[in-house]
Amino acid sequence: MSVQAPPAPTVLAKTPSRWERANKATLAMLGVTVALFVGFGIGADNFLSFDNMSNLATQVAITLIVAVAMTFVITTGQIDLSVGSTVAFVAVGTAEMLKAGWDSSIVIVAALAAGLFWGAVNGWLAAYQKIPPFIVTLATMSVIRGLAQLWTKGFSVPIDRRLYVAKIGEAKFLGFSALAWIALATVVVGGTLLARTRFGNYVNGIGSQEESVRRAGVNTARIKMVTLMLAGLAAGVAGLLTAARLGSGSANSGQGFELTVIAAVVLGGTDLFGGRGTMIGSIIGAVITGVIANGLTLLGVSPFLTPIVTGLVLLAAIWLNLRGRTLSELGAKLLGRT
Repeated sequence: MSVQAPPAPTVLAKTPSRWERANKATLAMLGVTVALFVGFGIGADNFLSFDNMSNLATQVAITLIVAVAMTFVITTGQIDLSVGSTVAFVAVGTAEMLKAGWDSSIVIVAALAAGLFWGAVNGWLAAYQKIPPFIVTLATMSVIRGLAQLWTKGFSVPIDRRLYVAKIGEAKFLGFSALAWIALATVVVGGTLLARTRFGNYVNGIGSQEESVRRAGVNTARIKMVTLMLAGLAAGVAGLLTAARLGSGSANSGQGFELTVIAAVVLGGTDLFGGRGTMIGSIIGAVITGVIANGLTLLGVSPFLTPIVTGLVLLAAIWLNLRGRTLSELGAKLLGRT
């Protein structure tokens, strides 16, 4: 007579709390943002004025537009170093086309198409030719800016302020510039794509377990190419708005811009090696980079110090990414408990 073993007790998995699910790096950067606002608010009398907040929103807008797209790129485990050069190329192209008498509507479409084209070049080489995105975009960064410099011979191309494109840079609604409202719309679209769509799920999946996503029947190469195309398109929008805001197109536009964008995305809590992207974090990161530049300017600090501070902040963010996914993991490693 056989004796059956008693059935094993059923163990229910504990549902993680909201705190356990939270991106601790993003929460930490939110705290840093509040601290920066308080510090600069105390140090500079006009920092928290409405006029300066409106100006800050305009300054952050162009960075934020590209940071939204860069969030997708970095979440898939890629990187795009060419966005600053694409901004310059599109700004120059916009000014040259307007100077040649092209209609503003055609110029806008052509500018966006140019950004999308360079994104497609990056995407095809990285996703389908299997060249590391870092190498691809490092090369195209040089090529694209070189073409812009060759096009203009190094001179800035002015834009007639009476033209519609130029007026975009001066337009305001409810006290905030058109650039700020365009950035807000970009955030809404990007956040919805990342959090609410199948495409967003694929982006996160590719960054964490690309082979598993590929075996599930997803064309991972196409998804990765699309993310780089989005970065190119966003840089095209940024280039168009840069030309509109400055009233000219220059091949020197966007110098070091890629550093600022990557800093914003990584600062916000997006994992530098992919698999975890946060659009709210990218907003916070863009605001931090903008607040640092704006606050230091109001305090009368040398503008040459701004890129130094931005670089140090980026280095600190990368260090956090390398040391752990959450602040608790980081603390454990610092205390030698791992």
